[in-house]
Amino acid sequence: MRGRTPDRLCAEAVELAREAAREAAFPGRIGDHLGAVADGDRVVTHFFECLEPGYRGWRWAATVARASRARVVTVDETVLLPGPDALLAPEWVPWSERLRPGDLGPGDLLPTEADDPRLEPGYTGGGDPSPHAAVVESAWEEAGAEGPAEAEDADVVTSEPGELPGAPARGSIAAVAEEIGMGRPRVLSRQGLHDAADRWEEEFGPRTPMAQAAPASCMSCGFLVPMAGSLRQAFGVCANEFSPADGRVVSLAFGCGGHSEAAVMPRTPRPPAPVIDETRVDELPLGTGADASDGGGADTSDDGADGPES
Repeated sequence: MRGRTPDRLCAEAVELAREAAREAAFPGRIGDHLGAVADGDRVVTHFFECLEPGYRGWRWAATVARASRARVVTVDETVLLPGPDALLAPEWVPWSERLRPGDLGPGDLLPTEADDPRLEPGYTGGGDPSPHAAVVESAWEEAGAEGPAEAEDADVVTSEPGELPGAPARGSIAAVAEEIGMGRPRVLSRQGLHDAADRWEEEFGPRTPMAQAAPASCMSCGFLVPMAGSLRQAFGVCANEFSPADGRVVSLAFGCGGHSEAAVMPRTPRPPAPVIDETRVDELPLGTGADASDGGGADTSDDGADGPES
């Protein structure tokens, strides 16, 4: 369509297109005519330079047309369009992809998707297996069902209560899980655990400059608080207030200069306590000391004042 020759009458209607662009733009914002492009039979779009601040490379486009066998050209539409070298805003990104660690503040709510791959149903999540687990499909095939609901129905129908001695009902499982503190609708999936481990390994792992210069690893440090579950084999929590990783999850291969066994601080020597001998009294020689000098001076002055009259 754009490779055809523009209609002669429509291509010559430059001033008509310019007036249409002036009505749509602010006064004085229309620049030179940049050219015309044929959009169809007897339909041509004229481009004018945009002088609006902040719209570098944009063009005002005014489309004109005429009817078949008519010699009167009319304006179809006027619009501001970006050119090949136009300054454009960055592509819009959803908030869930723009979010970064540390953006969450007091009072903010961060919703999680229902099919978040970092989570999977917990003990009270309805009994459905995780859609991200690797053994889901094989478990359904072994049960002879197409989905989790049919697999559960198959187990209930084919199994008698007497064949599963001691097997608790679904309601009792949820009640026990709630009682022992495991009644969470969703828990971390395998992918969620791997993602968290990768973040912790990158921030406080063996490849960091601090760990490379450490005298020993956190595995042998007394300030390390072990974690529970499968992460216990690779991570722990630092409890050394002088360490840069205090209160953070660290890899067992991480290390810093605050290792509990890196260097033992020697005891500061203290001077012995003073000895007081209470059984001996030091004697001062007569005629010495402040009392003796004061007494002598007083006697001399008294003798001069009380002397016989001449």
